Amino acid sequence: MEYIKTEIDGVWVINPKVFNDERGYFFESYRKSDFDANIGRSVDFIQDNESKSSYGVLRGLHYQKGEFSQAKLVRVIKGRVLDVAVDLRKSSPTFGKYVMVELSEENKKMFFIPRGFAHGFLVLSEKAIFTYKVDNVYAPQSEASIRFDDPDINIKWPIDMKDVITSAKDEKGMSFKDAEKFE
Repeated sequence: MEYIKTEIDGVWVINPKVFNDERGYFFESYRKSDFDANIGRSVDFIQDNESKSSYGVLRGLHYQKGEFSQAKLVRVIKGRVLDVAVDLRKSSPTFGKYVMVELSEENKKMFFIPRGFAHGFLVLSEKAIFTYKVDNVYAPQSEASIRFDDPDINIKWPIDMKDVITSAKDEKGMSFKDAEKFE
């Protein structure tokens, strides 16, 4: 696997080594010892999640606060998405900045987002199956959402915002200014 640092410390794009032949393909999507060695710390993933969405669905920007914050390792099994991580760490030189990567069934890239970030993705294909590992359980009492179109973050989404499909919860997301941040 190739581990690529992004412009935000702690966030990584991971390119697996894919073996293709007439039968299809094979790749190792995760090996704890290699993952920990390459990102420079141990992450204990305890839960896997999966979602299916259609074109224009925008999920996020989600995070969990306090002791329930989560690190995530995400990838796309089917389709194509634009994935975003927003730095909510007040002590970070990239506080309030975001990094974006396209994940697809073709490129098989993975995206590691450490604790202290809001996360979201926009579906660019007709359908997308999105999967992620997390290092902490879902805690509804600690969940939070920042508006995907917050002007202070100013994410450059590639489709017209009137075509975006979100949940009622995400429509009511708070502003970046009002969001709880991490130390």
